[in-house]
Amino acid sequence: MTKRDYYEILGIPKTASDEEIKKNYRKTAMQCHPDKNPGDKKAEERFKEAAEAYEVLSDKQKREIYDHYGHEGLSNTGFRGFNGFDDIFTNFGDIFEDVFGFGNARGRGRSRSAARAGADLRYDLKISFLDAAFGLTTTIDLEKLSTCQKCHGSGAAAGTSPETCRTCQGRGQVIQSSGFFTISSTCPHCGGHGKVIAKPCSHCRGMGKEKIVKSVQLKIPAGVETGSRLRLRGEGEAGDQGGPSGDLYVFLHVEDHDFFVRSGDDIIYRVPISFVQAALGAIIEVTTLEEKEKIKIPHGSQNGKTFRLKGKGIPHIRGYGRGDQIVEVFVQIPTDLNKKQEELLREFEKLSNASN
Repeated sequence: MTKRDYYEILGIPKTASDEEIKKNYRKTAMQCHPDKNPGDKKAEERFKEAAEAYEVLSDKQKREIYDHYGHEGLSNTGFRGFNGFDDIFTNFGDIFEDVFGFGNARGRGRSRSAARAGADLRYDLKISFLDAAFGLTTTIDLEKLSTCQKCHGSGAAAGTSPETCRTCQGRGQVIQSSGFFTISSTCPHCGGHGKVIAKPCSHCRGMGKEKIVKSVQLKIPAGVETGSRLRLRGEGEAGDQGGPSGDLYVFLHVEDHDFFVRSGDDIIYRVPISFVQAALGAIIEVTTLEEKEKIKIPHGSQNGKTFRLKGKGIPHIRGYGRGDQIVEVFVQIPTDLNKKQEELLREFEKLSNASN
């Protein structure tokens, strides 16, 4: 794809002064900045072109090569331009901060010594079917990074304290300016913290944190299911520079039951009945989550017939009441009939055929 002329992109003549180049670049970049044109690919492309044009025309040596040999001449020097606005920000940091009003003013840099929240943690907990149905209070042992008890998180030995980094003056970044461009990078001396520790704490070796095992109490509400999660604020890892601790997320995994199957807040329970009970009807006893219940099986009940026990299911986790228990009967066919039973069944079949 043929590149556009850099002077045309900025709308300036080839005789433009450095001030005119800078002024027109600001104007073009302001109009096409991605933050002002969200989702506009054409504006994004114009923004990239303008940055590339300014990079060349604001540099005396590059401009001279371009004026004599064009884009091909620049290519031979190794200049490839930018792939997109992300590439621009990656290479030039806070280059546009004093134009668009975001970030920090030129020369100040961005402080990285500010407090930062600690990492969130995840804990997977397996619970029984009945505990999920009715809830429980339990305790887990959690291994995590906590604020060092000896240095109270400062990372410095007793009687000392962290000192302001002399390289970045506590900003956490070092700033380099070249014309209109302002480039910031992490301070190599303090690693972006803004402070240095001359004498580290012997207990945590300057980290300000130590690994501990803490017992955490969990209150699991009734009605949870696999995939439910609990959030415990402040039970994650300790923050940096006095920042708050992260949170703990407990993900629940409910074990299968021997004979109950959950369906939403209802539970399904399959119970066997004999051929005679299905044909003549019966009163049978079934198991529920809490106790035994008696239900009436009408005569002539077919295999798979269901009965509903109101309010005998899982408690609604986001409201009052409970689901139901669905009792499904399945008829067991005898496989080891004796001679007398076979005779009676054959007699039954004859009578059934005669009545038809």
